[in-house]
Amino acid sequence: MTGEVEKPVVVGVLGTHSTGKSAFLARLTHVLRRDQVQVATVADLGEQAQRIGLPILRNHTWASTLWIITRGISDELQAWLHADVVLVDRPVPDALGYYRAALAHRGEQAAPDVRSRLETLVRDHSAGYDLLYRTTLDPDIPLGGNKARDPDRTFRRLADLHVGAVLHDLDLPHRLLPSHGHDRALHEAHRFVMDRLAGTADTPS
Repeated sequence: MTGEVEKPVVVGVLGTHSTGKSAFLARLTHVLRRDQVQVATVADLGEQAQRIGLPILRNHTWASTLWIITRGISDELQAWLHADVVLVDRPVPDALGYYRAALAHRGEQAAPDVRSRLETLVRDHSAGYDLLYRTTLDPDIPLGGNKARDPDRTFRRLADLHVGAVLHDLDLPHRLLPSHGHDRALHEAHRFVMDRLAGTADTPS
């Protein structure tokens, strides 16, 4: 019988679309690999959900949200097997924030049992994140053109609001990633990871 899989350092970046999540994680991947750190990345699941016919963005349902959360957890755990550090583009609280934003956009409310189920799943899994960043929305920065985006700026703002609210409501420690503050955050995240690998990092607040 084999022993438990050793948990890597897990860093996630979440926030509304076109706020620099993927770009920041690509830069962090580069600097960590330059230091010979074995890095695995977990990608945003929105496009994959859409390809299999699940609604996303303004049309999120509890089922599409549950699929993204559980698939994300599965992908993260698989990545644990192959890396010292796992970098997650849209960790699981992000999906819950987008679901809340979709409900607000449609003027709907989740059933209490659905809300409780999703929140418990997100809260329990999020205990495994060592460092979370939430991007901050600069509405003057246009939507990116490298993938399909929802052009509704009102929904973009709602997603920003509700992702932040999920982190607050579930009391999940995180740091802000300003749209123009990536250099400082990159240095901070790199130092945190290297210290954690050396066994000297403090828990983020």
